[in-house]
Order: sequence, then structure tokens, then C-alpha cells
Amino acid sequence: MQEPTIDPSALLTPNEVAEIFRVNPKTVTRWAQSGKISAIRTLGGHRRFNAAEIMRHLEEQKSA
Repeated sequence: MQEPTIDPSALLTPNEVAEIFRVNPKTVTRWAQSGKISAIRTLGGHRRFNAAEIMRHLEEQKSA
């Protein structure tokens, strides 16, 4: 199965990150709160994640 191509400069929602890692969106929120991944807050207080960083974490997870 081929992974979707993601623009490295994009900002991803917690749901999109959860789909990439195949986890629950709440898990992504916990990762952000614990500092495992960094999040950007929108003016409305929603979390967004840098796609390039998420793809780096995914590659690290695959190689581990």
C-alpha cells in the first residue's frame, strides 16, 4: 500500500496525524502534551502539526 504524499510545509490536524500513525486522535493530543511531537496552536486554540516533522517521526518509527 502506497502512503499518501504530503506537502512538507503543510499543517496537519490531529485527525490527519492520527490517520498517518493509525492511532486515535486523543493519542496524538497526548503526544503533543508530553512533548513527543510539537504542535502549533491556531488563534482558536486548535493544534496543528508540521507535516515535515510528522513524516520524520514516521520514518523513525519504521526504522526502529
